[in-house]
Amino acid sequence: MAVAELSTPLYTRTRLVHSSQLSFSSTHLRSHRRVAFRPLPQAKNGRISCSVAPNQVQAPAAPPQTVEPKNKAECFGVFCLTYDLKAEEETKSWKKLINIAVSGAAGMISNHLLFKLASGEVFGPDQPIALKLLGSERSLQALEGVAMELEDSLFPLLREVSIGIDPYEVFQDAGWALLIGAKPRGPGMERAGLLDLNGQIFVEQGKALNAVASRNVKVIVVGNPCNTNALICLKNAPNIPAKNFHALTRLDENRAKCQLALKAGVFYDKVSNMTIWGNHSTTQVPDFLNARINGLPVKEVIKDKKWLEEEFTESIQKRGGVLIQKWGRSSAASTAVSIADAIKSLITPTPEGDWFSSGVYTTGNPYGIAEDIVFSMPCRSKGDGDYELVKDIQFDDYLLKRIKKTEAELLAEKRCVGHLTGQGIPVCDLPEDTMLPGEM
Repeated sequence: MAVAELSTPLYTRTRLVHSSQLSFSSTHLRSHRRVAFRPLPQAKNGRISCSVAPNQVQAPAAPPQTVEPKNKAECFGVFCLTYDLKAEEETKSWKKLINIAVSGAAGMISNHLLFKLASGEVFGPDQPIALKLLGSERSLQALEGVAMELEDSLFPLLREVSIGIDPYEVFQDAGWALLIGAKPRGPGMERAGLLDLNGQIFVEQGKALNAVASRNVKVIVVGNPCNTNALICLKNAPNIPAKNFHALTRLDENRAKCQLALKAGVFYDKVSNMTIWGNHSTTQVPDFLNARINGLPVKEVIKDKKWLEEEFTESIQKRGGVLIQKWGRSSAASTAVSIADAIKSLITPTPEGDWFSSGVYTTGNPYGIAEDIVFSMPCRSKGDGDYELVKDIQFDDYLLKRIKKTEAELLAEKRCVGHLTGQGIPVCDLPEDTMLPGEM
């Protein structure tokens, strides 16, 4: 069987073959690989500071409506061998292949997530997938190692793997975009500085999704500060419905369920209706008022009001920091699990009477929360990838007060990135530094 020789500058495409073909020498294939590098376009926006004068920062130009697709890249390694999908008896009942783009694909979170995706655990045992992996110039060699591990795992559902550093190539025809990659906060960096630094990454990725992804692509933003990064991304992708963008707060929901289960002396599958409100920061609000244990309101099962309002709430807000102190690094495996959970909640009908948390666009929300921000709220899904906000929610003074605090923080973050969303001159008046430890 013929083998294509690689000659691609940035982006390599891979195809999985039938297991009977895997005896072909991948060493021979890789010995002919030639890879050159081209850096991502540099963001043109200047560094921001508090109360910037009008002539110092310019709002970005409108995102491009269309971009001519670049030439398709050639194949990688053993995936260069061709196959006839229609001729494979075992694939006759499979669904149509979907393209899943993952940024930060050489990182620790992706190292756990990609194998869940490829195994069929997330999208199902009859759903073939193509993985499109985005990294940086520095991580491209590591991405090749990731592709090699995916080769060696022999996942039958994994039909294609592509790697690259140009989002306009990697995001081509993506049906899902899992945006994990972001820069950590360096020594002495303020939250405003991180908002600007990572925000520029999500400007570029939003424009790329707008230009080349599926018009109904579902986007989950994980890179922190994820709520405002999701807002930046959706503002730079006007051709994609704003409702399709999510900021990941599912890990916070999972942590809250665990702590309530421990306190009540039950297994965590007995905890339902758990909402995380607001920002993925230490202002987030784990909602014990509407949560249930064994179908009963939490406050009827756990009668310790002081524990709920103080210890429980603070433990969820600071759980990531405690984990770093214990282990020396931020969560990776549990974050990957929560991304998988977030996807499954959108492609699986929500159980009757239950809901899940996701950071979504607030315009039109029924709770009175400020519009035009990304705010974690309770959602339900019919399993079609879409969602609706839950309307039958109770509020008390305690919950409303804390929701207002996290809302104020997100509004301040929005003002701080006005130059990245096309909404004016940035003014950084963040009330306090509520950065989660994993962002530091």
